[in-house]
Parts: sequence; C-alpha cells; structure tokens
Amino acid sequence: MGAHRRKCDWCGSGTPIVRDMDPVNPTYQYWCEECARALIIKGDPIETYRELEGEPIYGRLLDEHCTLKRFYSFATA
Repeated sequence: MGAHRRKCDWCGSGTPIVRDMDPVNPTYQYWCEECARALIIKGDPIETYRELEGEPIYGRLLDEHCTLKRFYSFATA
C-alpha cells in the first residue's frame, strides 16, 4: 500500500503527515495532522518521527503546542 493511500491509524480517515518510528503500540504508527495535534496537546507527543509530506508539519505542531522541554528527533532514513 502506498503512503498516499494510507489512512491515519488512530481515526482511520485522515491522511498521515507523520510516522512514529518508535511506537509503544505498533498498531499506531501513522498519524494525521488532527490526531498528531491531539497527542501533543494531551502531553504524549511522538518523540522519534518521520515527516511524510516533505514539509515539517509535525515539527511546526511541536513548536506551536508542545510545552515540554524534551528532545525530539527527526528520523532521516
């Protein structure tokens, strides 16, 4: 299945923008923007991730909504 046809693992309808590279539960690896934002606001952001759209959408969400002082890493390969 191509990335363009994949849906968000949480809501099942959104287009994923980010992939959790070290998921606690492997069932939930791909997240759409709305679900990823909810994770950040809840206080459970993805720490090791890969952006899927070629734009730093998730990185911007972290900058806008994350108040935790943790280190997040963008997976490159």
